[in-house]
Amino acid sequence: MNTKPKTIAIDGIDKKILRVLTEDARTPILEIARNVGISGAAIHQRLKKLEKSKLLSGSKFVINPKVLGYSTMAFVGVYLDKAANTDDVVKALRRFPEVLECHFTTGNYNLFIKLLSIDNEHLMHLLNKNIQSIEGVLRTESLISLDQQIDRQILV
Repeated sequence: MNTKPKTIAIDGIDKKILRVLTEDARTPILEIARNVGISGAAIHQRLKKLEKSKLLSGSKFVINPKVLGYSTMAFVGVYLDKAANTDDVVKALRRFPEVLECHFTTGNYNLFIKLLSIDNEHLMHLLNKNIQSIEGVLRTESLISLDQQIDRQILV
């Protein structure tokens, strides 16, 4: 069985385009074209090729959670009962909008989640009343992020 992931070959022009877009996804195609030195139509074709290859998958705005009052970010390791149906646990976690990410992991935890809360009291409520009450969840271990120092995508 071949487990090597599919890859796409990108050239220097593709890399320049991607660097501009990772800085600001709203950069106009014609501005990118001027910076790269090719036509707007060529930029458009290359973007379509990158989307078709699934290297690019849309664009998004980033919401600043602090503006909405969410000041505490936590990472939570979740231990599951051996008989727990992980699909049901993940489905239950999806009900909580504060849960931003959920990962199956190796090591001590069955699941590792990233969540936002308004403050420590809200975090305690999320853990004690919501997450730990999910059937199949044995216990949790939390790490509170004091400050995020790096936030980036993979460099091309």
